[in-house]
Amino acid sequence: MLELDWLLYISVAIIAIAFAILVYYLIKTIISMKKTLDAVSSTVEGLQKQVDGITRESTELLHKTNRLAEDIQQKSDALNSVFLAAKDLGDSMQRINYSIKRVSDVVSQKADEQSDQVAMAVKWGNVAMSFWEKWKAKKQQADK
Repeated sequence: MLELDWLLYISVAIIAIAFAILVYYLIKTIISMKKTLDAVSSTVEGLQKQVDGITRESTELLHKTNRLAEDIQQKSDALNSVFLAAKDLGDSMQRINYSIKRVSDVVSQKADEQSDQVAMAVKWGNVAMSFWEKWKAKKQQADK
């Protein structure tokens, strides 16, 4: 039995040593995992800070974009009134041109209608001048 006791003690000692080795490697693994988790945690914190910064910058950019859009809209509205004024000016000029064309057409038509009368008056004037010249010439011959 003594031999069995020794064998039992040696078995228990081997189990204790194996358990100690197992615990040692488990502790090393847990420490390694803790370092890895700490690194992951700091990385996540860094990412969170970067995301917060990006969010802040995106919000500022969105506000600037909105202000720029409002400014462009105001300037566009101001330009609309300029274009409307230019259109009104163009419409007025078109009406003036149409009126001048109508007056020109009427004057031209009246001139055409009266050109026959003017030609007739010039012709009678020439005839009258001719008679005047002949009468004057006869009177001068009679006076001599």
